[in-house]
Amino acid sequence: MFKAPFSFKGRARRLEYGLSFLIYVPLSFTLNVLAASNDEATLWLFLLLYVPLIWFLWAQGAKRCHDLDRSGWFQLVPFYVLVLLFKDGDSYTNRFGDDPKGRYDALADFMEEQPAVE
Repeated sequence: MFKAPFSFKGRARRLEYGLSFLIYVPLSFTLNVLAASNDEATLWLFLLLYVPLIWFLWAQGAKRCHDLDRSGWFQLVPFYVLVLLFKDGDSYTNRFGDDPKGRYDALADFMEEQPAVE
């Protein structure tokens, strides 16, 4: 879990995405409280910390979309976050990688055993 958390490549399980969301919410709340001050240094600190936090959430969301065999852009659809939180991912290897749960993919094994057609 949390292999390359800032990368947009690969797949992420529901648990990893949910934990990412739980990391994001309190940190975002804290940063928003800091941003409420009118101090310029605090605002720069807010920007410096908020950009990686948003990047982290988007990267985890894209990997979760990949687990459902969807483009990472789907996370921009309103309320799609609920699908990401509750729908089980593909139990087979898809175009974005192997199943992060490590479930057995009999179809992939079958395809590897077949001789190449010439």
